[in-house]
Amino acid sequence: MSAPTLEDAYARCRAIVAARAKNFLYAFLLLPGERRRGLEAIYAWCRVADDLADDDDRPLADRARALAALRARLRAALPLPGDPPDAQGDVLAPGALGDAALEADVDALLVALADTARRFGVARADLDDVARGCEQDLTVVRYATWDDLAGYCRLVASAVGLACLPVFGVVGDPEAARAEADALGLAMQLTNVLRDVTEDLARDRVYLPQDELARFGVTEAALRAGRADEAWRAFAAFQVARARDLFATGLRMVPRVRRRSRVCPLALAGLYGALLDRIEAQGHDVFSGRVALSTPRKLGLMGAAFGRGALC
Repeated sequence: MSAPTLEDAYARCRAIVAARAKNFLYAFLLLPGERRRGLEAIYAWCRVADDLADDDDRPLADRARALAALRARLRAALPLPGDPPDAQGDVLAPGALGDAALEADVDALLVALADTARRFGVARADLDDVARGCEQDLTVVRYATWDDLAGYCRLVASAVGLACLPVFGVVGDPEAARAEADALGLAMQLTNVLRDVTEDLARDRVYLPQDELARFGVTEAALRAGRADEAWRAFAAFQVARARDLFATGLRMVPRVRRRSRVCPLALAGLYGALLDRIEAQGHDVFSGRVALSTPRKLGLMGAAFGRGALC
């Protein structure tokens, strides 16, 4: 099969994001075209890696092999000087991902990622970290402390922001921008963790610090029973406050990126901050139904982000 054209590759990335990561598509809408396409390529990569880890219809060993193949293909698509020969045997062979549709998606998104990396200087290590975090999901399903959980969040969320920074275009201190992008990623992933407690439990995953659950008197049995009792509400309020502090740090990144790109981190922070507002408004009860925002609410937050970005 011939490689997809660059236009087709980016179109496929956009379709993946539109189907499986709509919040991010909203945040990208107002960016200049080539930068929007670059971000869509990055998020398509993240979505494909995450979907592989979460594909409960496939045996764990198959998922591990597919993620190893995905990482090997990334190395092949974005080679670096001094790369050793790939030592993972047939992971680059056709069919290594185990699904024809997935093979086609990966072929397309790697064409788009290679172009994005060339245009903007996206680091392969940041993209690889995302896939490493998805691999970790296969074997680590509890986190003892916040530091442990934050390490995981840095792989699956902060690394995404770090990959996006060159596409945004950094105009301030790059080290400070990376530290603030890290905080924004932590804030967004912690918001996801709070929203998705029930969904994660269904996969026997608890992305909540075990020591803090114990300190607040929240048991796993209570989580499985969906009890939004006083202990849970105190625990969740503590996590919401932590997320808000991280958002405050993360938003310091905004003036460090190109003016026309600022709407994107502002929109993402607005969307995820609004999810925190919803969690608080319903008494931190995340068990009665998935916390979500309506399309009009998302569009309103997008407008607010655009206005703030224009004034920065």
